[in-house]
Amino acid sequence: MANFTSDEIIETVGMIASQKLDIRTVTLGVSLWDCSDPDPIRCAAKIREKLLLSAKRLGPVAKEIEGIYGLPIVNTRLSITPLSLVLPSTEQEAFVEVAKVVDEAAGEVGVNFVGGFSSLIHKGQTKVDEALISSIPEVLSTTERLCSSVSLASTRTGINIDGCSKMGRIILETARRTADADGIGCAKLVVFANAVEDNPFMAGAFYGPGEPERAVLVGVSGPGTVLRALEKLGPGGCMGEVAETIKKTAFKITRAGELVGKEMAKRLGVEFGILDLSLAPTPAEGDSVAQILEELGLARAGAPGSTAALMMLNDAVKKGGAFASSSVGGLSGAFIPVSEDAAMIRAAEEGAITIEKLEAMTAVCSVGLDMVAVPGDVPEETIAAIIADEMAIGVANNKTTAVRIIPAPGKKEGDRVSFGGLLGEAPVMPVNRVSAKGFIGRGGRIPAPLQGLRN
Repeated sequence: MANFTSDEIIETVGMIASQKLDIRTVTLGVSLWDCSDPDPIRCAAKIREKLLLSAKRLGPVAKEIEGIYGLPIVNTRLSITPLSLVLPSTEQEAFVEVAKVVDEAAGEVGVNFVGGFSSLIHKGQTKVDEALISSIPEVLSTTERLCSSVSLASTRTGINIDGCSKMGRIILETARRTADADGIGCAKLVVFANAVEDNPFMAGAFYGPGEPERAVLVGVSGPGTVLRALEKLGPGGCMGEVAETIKKTAFKITRAGELVGKEMAKRLGVEFGILDLSLAPTPAEGDSVAQILEELGLARAGAPGSTAALMMLNDAVKKGGAFASSSVGGLSGAFIPVSEDAAMIRAAEEGAITIEKLEAMTAVCSVGLDMVAVPGDVPEETIAAIIADEMAIGVANNKTTAVRIIPAPGKKEGDRVSFGGLLGEAPVMPVNRVSAKGFIGRGGRIPAPLQGLRN
């Protein structure tokens, strides 16, 4: 257990009270390797039993920790072994059946999301992968808490263009099936390059095959805390002073998160896995990554200089966190989801930020094109090509990137989508309409770049 001074504790109390510091999620990772069964009924029963046994105390323990330390724990969640590795079936119906049981079990233990309806096809897919992926639209339109992710690329393998094409169709179909809620199914679906095995954040969480039996994965979020620190510094500080302020603030945030994570793990009798110190915004005013960029002197996120500012923010957060804990993992940096960040929403409404500028910024932040709403009539090839572009950024830079895009059914550029809660709302952003059909139609796999040959 880390030792914390009285000054650190007093300072943390102040961060909670006035700077919106919270634990965004305590995610319990649960391995389902021992639940594998070709019979979907038996497989579902094993999974249900293990999830109920593993997570029954997750919510109550989180409440205990809140009461002891006064540090808000906003969400409790589950992350499970990718179901494509657990259910060896080539039938879509089997995955739908198991998904509903997982969703019900998650509801019984009181978590708000469970991640792991996932498939890893960065080098190619099996018939089992095909069955799971094809079932995604039905699963996400008939479950409440289940989230889905698909790995399409890595620096070691290159980019699965056939997978990008497939996911373009799946995303559009998922949006169509949840049209009555602005395509909310797509808000629970993400595709990755260089996916990590210990990500506590949704929708991309899954519990990788290299993880222990069970572990606590903590996601700390402190954009408001960083913003207040920069406001205190004022406009006179040079970039070096700004970076140092962010680094010191990230250190404090990380220490608070580690305190909670280790105590949670101890009380649950499981391992403490990682602390993900990503700055994850919410729609609440003042809890915004885009506002941090504006505090640095940009009139709006998306202005020239935004990529440089985001790079500095992301790097300083990682440096501060790495010094504070030896268990930093997950994604750890800065998220820029459009619908979940009040200042980012304003920037998109005003046209200050475009999809192309967002794409450039993803080269230096933690994730990628996140919670971006586009017109519902965008062709599947265009969505596939947007995915391929983002995968290329991750592959070439040996970093995790992702796409969570929502083609809003019946909506056009300038309209608005609303999902509620942490998912927020956003304007429908314009998309480049020049066709990429011929490029995506070539299929196959873009080979791994030279930097992938690291042995």
